[in-house]
Amino acid sequence: MSTRRHFFQSAGIAGGALAAAAISRVALAALPEPLMQSAPDTMAPLAPPNGRPYRPVLTLNGWTLPWRMRDGVKEFHLVAEPVVREMAPGFKAHLWGYNGQSPGPTIEVVEGDRVRIFVTNKLPEHTSVHWHGQRLPNGMDGVSGLNQPSIQPGKTFVYEFVARRPGTFMYHPHADEMTQMAMGMMGMWVTHPKAPHPLIDEVDRDICFLLNAYDIDPGSYTPQIMTMLEFNIWSWNSRVFPGIDSLNVRYGDKVRIRMGNLTMTNHPIHIHGHEFQVTGTDGGPVPHSARWSEVTTDIAVGQMRQIEFVADEEGDWAFHCHKSHHTMNAMGHKIPTLIGVDHSGLAGRIRQLIPDYMVMGERGMADMGEMEMPLPDNTAPMMTGEGPFGGVEMGGMFSVLKVRKEQKPGDYSNPGWYRHPPGSVAYEWTGALAEPMREQAAGKSAMPVQAMPQGEVQVQVRKPQTGGGKLDSGHQH
Repeated sequence: MSTRRHFFQSAGIAGGALAAAAISRVALAALPEPLMQSAPDTMAPLAPPNGRPYRPVLTLNGWTLPWRMRDGVKEFHLVAEPVVREMAPGFKAHLWGYNGQSPGPTIEVVEGDRVRIFVTNKLPEHTSVHWHGQRLPNGMDGVSGLNQPSIQPGKTFVYEFVARRPGTFMYHPHADEMTQMAMGMMGMWVTHPKAPHPLIDEVDRDICFLLNAYDIDPGSYTPQIMTMLEFNIWSWNSRVFPGIDSLNVRYGDKVRIRMGNLTMTNHPIHIHGHEFQVTGTDGGPVPHSARWSEVTTDIAVGQMRQIEFVADEEGDWAFHCHKSHHTMNAMGHKIPTLIGVDHSGLAGRIRQLIPDYMVMGERGMADMGEMEMPLPDNTAPMMTGEGPFGGVEMGGMFSVLKVRKEQKPGDYSNPGWYRHPPGSVAYEWTGALAEPMREQAAGKSAMPVQAMPQGEVQVQVRKPQTGGGKLDSGHQH
């Protein structure tokens, strides 16, 4: 993390944006330190150094913003600025975010806390911050032009309110929203209960992340901000598989996962090997009478979902969006389907002119993961990620829930691949194969299916049955 001195140097305080804000050095000295984070790794939970105690969250491929206490108020400092986000190894994007990252750091408070957030604008245009889902004074809601003047470049604004209810929330701009959210400006907010709550259970692991999407052409760095539907980079906390860290938990842990959707479509989030219950939304905790067991929950645009389960099945379990296109990287949507088309001869002739030409999609999209054709600079392969048995053929919104008995409480490190007990892995059958069987409609015993001679089709024609007459026999062609 950067120091205050490093921040002021990088901001060019003598003649740069903050100086242009007409903020005196005395006033600047009163601001909380604007801590920065440049690494895309999952940082350890931030144990509260002061204030009310709580069990902190883990932000997947992210971090929690530290604060300072000043006269009983929790003070935070967000810096809206251009950032470079590594979305996967070898693939970086030029985004906008907060405090060096996109999404910005998670803000954690306790129900009843008075919070004061300083927001410094280092973007090339005005901005604001909307505290999505919070109950607060109208003038603190962050809709520029409606509730407040926009925060102009170089200016610092202050938001102050009481965190009135526990739950999972977000923050994002409400100024030139289409541009700024398409560029990655967003972050998580978690308000912990101040006392035991009848609808909020104690958990052993509490993990959060945002669903976001970008349209970044292969070889480029900056998202297309005018895209409405055809995004090609589907991400969790601006990371794509295999760049998304695994969720590492201990066998028997009660696990809570908090997710917010700031994309332009819904996402059916699916977990393997376990059932969960939706225990909360951005509207608050879900009553017990409204909960039921699921393995998939759909998260609509602008919604939060909080799911909980007991990790009682050891292994490496897939955890992903169930929209197939959302588990791929840098995907184009206008490629024709060539399944079953044999154009190998044509491909050979084309290679005489273009040596790197490759057949695409003749056997299915898995061909793409096997290609050795060089990719454009700064992009991610479409279907990638290696598992212990070979290619996972996933990308985008995909990760792995790793459940281990040997994982220690509070240990979020990656335990490596699961070691399956003998006899518990699917295997190839090398014995004899049974004949295909077809059950007869008239209730007769099952009979083997008879193969027709190649090129011969049997058509049976029947006249309407009258009286006790018999049907004509079929005619063979």
